Amino acid sequence: MTVTGAVRKGASSKAPLPWRYRFVVIGMTAMLLTMWSRAAYLALWDHDFLQRQGDQRSVHWETVPASRGIIRDRNGVPLAVSTPMTSLWVNPRRLDQDADSVVQLARVTGVDAADLQHRLQKNTNREFMYVRRDLDPAMATQILDEDIPGLYGQTEYMRFYPEGEPLAQLIGFTNLDGKGEDGLELAYDPWLAGQPGKRRVMTDLHGRLIRDVALLKAAQPGHDLYLSIDSRAQYLVYKELADQVMAQDARAGMAVALDVNTGEVLAMANVPSYNPNNRQHLTMDALRNRAVVDMFEPGSTMKPFTIAAALESGQFTPRSMFDTSPGSFRVGHHVIHDDENNGVIDLGTIITKSSNIGASKIALALPSTTLPDMFRRMGFGASTGSGFPGESPGRLPAPSLWKPIGLAHMSFGYGETVTALQLARAYAALASGGILKPISFIKQQNSQPGIRVLDGRWVSEIIPMLETVVSAQGTAQQASVPGYLIAGKTGTAHKVVNGSYSPNQYMSLFVGMAPASHPRIVMAVVIDTPRKSTYYGGLVSAPVFSRAMSELLRLMNVAPDHSSEHLAASAPVARGAG
Repeated sequence: MTVTGAVRKGASSKAPLPWRYRFVVIGMTAMLLTMWSRAAYLALWDHDFLQRQGDQRSVHWETVPASRGIIRDRNGVPLAVSTPMTSLWVNPRRLDQDADSVVQLARVTGVDAADLQHRLQKNTNREFMYVRRDLDPAMATQILDEDIPGLYGQTEYMRFYPEGEPLAQLIGFTNLDGKGEDGLELAYDPWLAGQPGKRRVMTDLHGRLIRDVALLKAAQPGHDLYLSIDSRAQYLVYKELADQVMAQDARAGMAVALDVNTGEVLAMANVPSYNPNNRQHLTMDALRNRAVVDMFEPGSTMKPFTIAAALESGQFTPRSMFDTSPGSFRVGHHVIHDDENNGVIDLGTIITKSSNIGASKIALALPSTTLPDMFRRMGFGASTGSGFPGESPGRLPAPSLWKPIGLAHMSFGYGETVTALQLARAYAALASGGILKPISFIKQQNSQPGIRVLDGRWVSEIIPMLETVVSAQGTAQQASVPGYLIAGKTGTAHKVVNGSYSPNQYMSLFVGMAPASHPRIVMAVVIDTPRKSTYYGGLVSAPVFSRAMSELLRLMNVAPDHSSEHLAASAPVARGAG
């Protein structure tokens, strides 16, 4: 009994495992075998498929480009806008660069094969190289659909300028990376540029987005910029200027129109110009904003400021008389001439007839510092502070040149150099009663404060003198505008060529304001080297002023001074020069 009981007890401790436990073990073993077999299959038979899938999908951080702000005119008309485009690029380190592959890549992308091969060799150790930039997205998609290994696409912004040539030098342009390169695009680049963002994305073989993974930083678009420019006025001024440059076979032309009350630039035109949307054949001659950059001797357009110095000195009144006979005047070893013998004339007639002799006699009667001081106060010899890149300050003669002949020349616009913008600003100071205001290319909401540079009493004497210039007795009858009183001054100056004055190359100028009774607009027109039969400012530049100013006054809804009946009765018939 005892032996039998012991045997049964041992047998019981080695009984078979329960059936559920066996099932679990068998199941787990089957799963492991399945996984091992799948891994072996993928490793041995489907390696190429997995490699293709990995290559075709990439998760990475990428920059989110920020849209550049729109540049608009004062009425909201777009002048510079950014359009999303697609740029194609490759990784030279990973790209197959054998001859056939490069030729195929060049064919598909539309670039020169030899140039592409050269660039690939030059950038062989880099991981990024543009193949072609700023493509229409639809065209880029067609190219990427060709499935060229190693070719990718990315979104960028291209700048477009709807107004084209009339505003080219003023607006400027951006480079391929969207950075301001010239003009107001450069001056206000930080304001316009915006801040790029950053996101983590999954892309396919060609860089096309599969899905967003994460957004680290949203892109901040640039700010819009509202200019003082009226695009309608700009076009009209540009057209009149371009037509006259062509008609006179001139080298170039420039024009500036300012709002007297605010100092805003309403229009600034340059000829020759260029197409900012296609700069393949751009020349430096067409690139620069002449109205701000080019310096020239202003000729007789400086005489109003000589008259201002005379009145302010207390030595002269509007009725002071000057003997300009016989039309020539010797200063040391130099002789100064008028176009004709004007005889004995008063202060106002010096302006009306544009007498160099009269202006010289004023300068020689004043202390040597008086004229330079007046010109400096009117803004000459220093930048206007407009903020335009590359603005020229002009130049006033050094004190060592304030000798009799130097002062005489200075009185009628020789020896000093100015820009068209400086001239327009100085005349705007006269038009505003003696207040020199800051220049602005940005739209202003209110009249801007300025600095008083001339007593209003003298301005009230000078403006009527400038009105006579546009009368039948003056040198700029062709500057007249039907229905409005015009005040202004002509200028004709020999150009300096190779260090000496050219006998047959001139700068032809007219600067005026309208309406003279309550000036709203000042405009300076400068024609560089007219080559036709005439070169006087009153015959070359004054007509541009007349036609353009007529349109500007209409655009600004400035009421006429005279009825049409009075205009018909007083229309000038004589022609003048200056």
